[in-house]
Amino acid sequence: MKKLLNTLFITQPDLYLSLDGENIVLLKNQEKVGRLPLHNLESIVSFGYTGASPALMGFCAERNISLVFLTMNGRFLARVIGKSKGNVVLRKKQYRVSDDVEMSAQIARNFIIGKIYNKKWMIERMTRDYPLRVDVSQFKEVSQLLSSIIKDVRICEDLGRLRGLEGHADIHYNSLFDQMILQQKDSFSFHSRSRRPPLDNVNAMLSFAYTLLANDMAAALEGVGLDAYVGFMHRDRPGRVSLALDVMEELRGVYADRFVLSLINKKVLNKDDFLKKENGAVIMTDEARKSFLTAWQNKKQEKITHPFLGEKIPWGLVPHVQALLLARFLRNDLDEYPPFLWK
Repeated sequence: MKKLLNTLFITQPDLYLSLDGENIVLLKNQEKVGRLPLHNLESIVSFGYTGASPALMGFCAERNISLVFLTMNGRFLARVIGKSKGNVVLRKKQYRVSDDVEMSAQIARNFIIGKIYNKKWMIERMTRDYPLRVDVSQFKEVSQLLSSIIKDVRICEDLGRLRGLEGHADIHYNSLFDQMILQQKDSFSFHSRSRRPPLDNVNAMLSFAYTLLANDMAAALEGVGLDAYVGFMHRDRPGRVSLALDVMEELRGVYADRFVLSLINKKVLNKDDFLKKENGAVIMTDEARKSFLTAWQNKKQEKITHPFLGEKIPWGLVPHVQALLLARFLRNDLDEYPPFLWK
């Protein structure tokens, strides 16, 4: 159980949520394991829930406290709220901002600042931790270039130019990615990003990781009442979770890329875990996907200190915290959306 920004996150499995007076009570096998006042909560997010009492659901509906249910893997199931109040106002603001390309650019540039900043510090860490395994001078040169691009992004007010700056940063970051692969070089190498379909083992892993991250982010956004399909940088497209793709940009490198690199460098997966189809597409075997998912869930339990909140939280809650911060910004509770800046 973790309280952040007036939201209660319940990450333990097999807990039943009940009401006692004006308090939420957490029960496991009919034994009380937690209790917290409800009067200052805005939302309750439960992972892998056993259930919630009708009394608690009714109390939360009357007090405009949303109840969000997700699977233990973070897949969104349902959001229970009372009469439409703040949720409608929040989504209308989201739609207005999305329709205004200048306002969209002002928000989108913070996502891109977070993305480039985090990739810059991935590069810096490689030079610190593996100075004999990578080309330090090349890494430092790219790091300085990314710092320069961040300065340009900060003052960018045009979505087209913003996408150009993002692409420029990605090209230089990707030029170093192969050097970050320290083990199994015969079976895992990276030359360029290939998506549909992935054409090598590394791209197959990256595509799967990005899909999982997008799903986690979409669930987090739905959990706070935002529309995951209406973005600011990624424009509307039927069936695409554009806002989830926006917000996950800052986590692509520091979360997904580092995770994939760890699976390769720790030899969790090897060349036998991949299959090549007739059209050249590379896919993971069923067993490899199971190993990947198990490691992904374990990664989500690792603790970090959130750079904006200054509190220790599991990695798995980072998408939910960023969704909360974005909702607060759109409600004018924050002057600016604070991207996740890792170091």
